[in-house]
Amino acid sequence: MVRNLLKAGFKVTTYGRRKPVVDELVSAGAVAAGSPSETAQASDVVITMLPDSPDVKEVVTGENGILQGARPGMTVIDMSTISPSVAREIAELAASKGVDFLDAPVSGGEKGAVEGTLSIMVGGRQEVYEKCLPILQALGKTIIYMGESGMGQTTKLCNQIICVGNILAACEGLMLGAKAGLDMEKLLSVVSAGAAGSWMLSNLAPKMLQRDFEPGFKVKLQQKDLRLALAAAEELKLPLPGTSLIHQLFRAVQAAGMDEKGTQALITALEKLAEHKMDDGETS
Repeated sequence: MVRNLLKAGFKVTTYGRRKPVVDELVSAGAVAAGSPSETAQASDVVITMLPDSPDVKEVVTGENGILQGARPGMTVIDMSTISPSVAREIAELAASKGVDFLDAPVSGGEKGAVEGTLSIMVGGRQEVYEKCLPILQALGKTIIYMGESGMGQTTKLCNQIICVGNILAACEGLMLGAKAGLDMEKLLSVVSAGAAGSWMLSNLAPKMLQRDFEPGFKVKLQQKDLRLALAAAEELKLPLPGTSLIHQLFRAVQAAGMDEKGTQALITALEKLAEHKMDDGETS
């Protein structure tokens, strides 16, 4: 994402906890900063991309955080996936210092980030969204203003619910085919081209067949997103039975020590339930 900003002609000051990554970005044309506060002092707009709500709160509002180095009129765009209520809380804290805040989570995976084709769902003041649109256009292809603060994050949670439903559907369809003795490559080719086709089927199912569980998006982050979705549903008294089931199935994947693997590892939980591995044609 930083590379895409540089490619679009933006001057970028970057801070990160992993020095080799920062060094790589500096070699690509970015300028390194020593803290989030220092990054804010050098910037008109600061973008955060972090694992969870506490991380964003710490980086934006904590000691040496963005707001310590901020000045009235600047903007913070958080592109993490966090709690909608935390996004609203941070927006209020930022506003008290004259700083604008957008929650702008993304979808599209590592591939979308690299290619600059992410879907970006944005919450916050519309005039701030419009001002920052050229920046977002350097990072994504589909950029939609969703409403007030927190609505971008709420949209992302809807996205995650739909994503995991598609992953489970792909797993169950492949398991049936494997158990029945179908040619799995042919199965994947024909169903991907029909009404069952989906991003998850096209991108994750081939990895399931190849036993490639290296992450594009890690199980532990997917579980965090599902926890946030279920918490939001609890606040709204909304039943999400399918999402609850998938959350538990991913927990089985975590229990098997695959927390750092990609979400396609969900297939292993189905294999254990069936006592059948897709690749061996025999019961395990």
